[in-house]
Amino acid sequence: MHLEEILSPSLCRSKVEGVSKKRVIGIMSSLIAEQIEGVDEDDVFEALMSREQLGSTGLGNGIAIPHCRLAQCDRVIGALVSLAEPVDYDAIDGKPIDLVFALVVPEAGDTEHVKALGEIASLFLDEDLCFTLRHTNDDEDLFNVAIMT
Repeated sequence: MHLEEILSPSLCRSKVEGVSKKRVIGIMSSLIAEQIEGVDEDDVFEALMSREQLGSTGLGNGIAIPHCRLAQCDRVIGALVSLAEPVDYDAIDGKPIDLVFALVVPEAGDTEHVKALGEIASLFLDEDLCFTLRHTNDDEDLFNVAIMT
């Protein structure tokens, strides 16, 4: 899987301000819902929040990867947001997050979603990439930096 298969510039937002964990998930839900025919933002939000209630998707080191399955989704789709200021996300290391990659996959998907999650998580192990993403001030630049890995 290549990141550009699931991400586009319209699914990236750089330096989003004034958010909370719930608002971050709302922003991601809105971005993703706009890309899936017949899907309401509330459906995506509820699915992401339901998954979040099972355990935080805050991985540590300022990274969160909220994810869910959605019946109306016909493909793997992601959204990437950098935050102007870190927010508390109940991450496993207890530190706030400032980079968020949301992933929505078809409900009927097999191991595709686990593979995509693994690849995205491994991307964020690259400290240089994370530094660059955090210091990118433009949505399209955020996309370009992300896909160049």
